[in-house]
Amino acid sequence: MITPKLDSMRALYLEQLRDLHDAESQLVEALPRAAEAAHNGELKAAIQEHLEVTLGHVARLDDILAQLEEGLGRSACRGMVGLVMEASQAIDAQAEPRVRDAAILAAAQRIEHYEIAGYGCAAAFAELLDEQQAADELRAMLGDEKEADQALSELAQGSINIEAAGASEEMEADQEVDAGSTRR
Repeated sequence: MITPKLDSMRALYLEQLRDLHDAESQLVEALPRAAEAAHNGELKAAIQEHLEVTLGHVARLDDILAQLEEGLGRSACRGMVGLVMEASQAIDAQAEPRVRDAAILAAAQRIEHYEIAGYGCAAAFAELLDEQQAADELRAMLGDEKEADQALSELAQGSINIEAAGASEEMEADQEVDAGSTRR
């Protein structure tokens, strides 16, 4: 891993753009697996919809870097590596499907919050550097991430977490019945 040289605000801004690009590219790879693992149809659809948005973000970041006459460099988003690993653990866990959905959704929200922070910083840097067109694009992508987070929150509160809690209660009741029958 090469440590970037951040000798100017422009260098920091470019590093942030490259980091976001790599983060989004990692998600393009990870989201199909999460959608496939989701049990709840609404969660599956939300993840698939966000994949389309993510593909658009990769293209928009490509355009911003091209307009700045900058390439991708060698930036790797280590933060997203960790978040994707956590999401993979949720997907691979031996879990009741409704509980796994709650775990996948929690991991997705962590990812959204990370992206919100990244796009917020990059937009502020673009504005500071008088890159108004890029700032506008980055703010639009920030808005997309906030909308995705809000949709996930509504899904969590409206059904996913409630279903997971119900599944947990059912499992506990079944365990009590099983324990009672073995004591006799």
